[in-house]
Amino acid sequence: MATYVVVGLQYGDEGKGKITDVLSAKSDYVVRFQGGDNAGHTVYAGEEKFVLHLLPSGVLQCPGKCIIANGVVVNPKAFMHEISQIEEKGMRTDHVFISRRAHVIMPYHILLDTYREEEEGGTQIGTTKKGIGPCYEDKIARVGIRMVDLLNPEVLAEKIRKNLKIKNSLFEKYFEKPGIEFEEIYKEFLEIGQKLKHRIVDTEVELNQAIHDGKNILFEGAQALMLDIDFGTYPYVTSSSPSTGGVCTGAGVPPTSLQNLIGVAKVYTTRVGNGPFPTELNDELGEKMRKVGQEFGATTGRPRRTGWLDLVSLKHATMINGINNLVITKLDVLSGISSLKIATKYKTEDGKIIDYFTSSTTKLYNYEPIYEELEGWDEDISHARTYDELPNNAKKYIEFIEDYLGINVYLVSVGPERSQNIIRKELF
Repeated sequence: MATYVVVGLQYGDEGKGKITDVLSAKSDYVVRFQGGDNAGHTVYAGEEKFVLHLLPSGVLQCPGKCIIANGVVVNPKAFMHEISQIEEKGMRTDHVFISRRAHVIMPYHILLDTYREEEEGGTQIGTTKKGIGPCYEDKIARVGIRMVDLLNPEVLAEKIRKNLKIKNSLFEKYFEKPGIEFEEIYKEFLEIGQKLKHRIVDTEVELNQAIHDGKNILFEGAQALMLDIDFGTYPYVTSSSPSTGGVCTGAGVPPTSLQNLIGVAKVYTTRVGNGPFPTELNDELGEKMRKVGQEFGATTGRPRRTGWLDLVSLKHATMINGINNLVITKLDVLSGISSLKIATKYKTEDGKIIDYFTSSTTKLYNYEPIYEELEGWDEDISHARTYDELPNNAKKYIEFIEDYLGINVYLVSVGPERSQNIIRKELF
């Protein structure tokens, strides 16, 4: 048995897609276990750039199967659009399957998400308006529509009618918007079910058998721990658990089967959307990081907020995830910055110095980061392929992270291409 889990350790956009793509070449299965098409995973294959939202990032290289597991909420129209894009570029997609238990994002979920975000005086979480949260709400409320329901006309009709009764009342009476007609979406999603029926399978059965057979299985998370519904900066979080623990419920596999827990973090910090960000840089240096690092949302195109590396939050994320293999990305972006800061503690409102992450999002807004300063480097490191090729100050930066977290960095990414990696040990 050889299982690998790739998760993000910050606020998403750490480069998980690239790492998954690299590792997928030796994987029998690549499995997405949570989130939806609000994720944006960018993968480069030669001159081609692929931005994947719902499909597993291993779809381009995996010689086996790519699975969208039960913990994912699926917009089937987005799924078919991505499949078409991949096929148009000459790539195969006959190895992509969806769990029968995965919940379906319906048009009313997207509308509800949009109306809430646009509502004056609303929560303004900063969602992607993809309907992710409302779909998970229906799942927990036990009124959700699952992929298997698209194959059963009577069940599908009954569930849509019941949901529209409530949703249309909300749209018309609260938001003062038009409702949705039953016939229109019923026929559409019945047809979608027929188009996708050959891809809708009992994924948990196959995955557990694959674990028993000793296959290489790579589990891929979307978003990241600081956006986790329980352990992130609530309420400015996603609606699922993008943690290593989320694999078990999101893919239907036991915790005893998880071995190599890989956490991915940038050497600085970025965040899209609202929420506290203690090390944020609202100056020329923050703008430089944004431009050099191409920090714009893969899903929305929104400029990402940028700031120094925050080891307090990173320690929290590695603890919750139980990370035993660390990946750091975008080391090349820091070239040319003479002095580098890393947050190692926070100063609270009452002057207390702490080195742990708080559960109080409102208090976090007022925490002041306490920094350690390290000397930077000027060399272009994008061509480095061994650790010894890095400048001494770059090595010191990496080793500072390792010492603080007590975890070894196994891979350093120095650019977006598949080949732009320094691999310090082989996992496969």
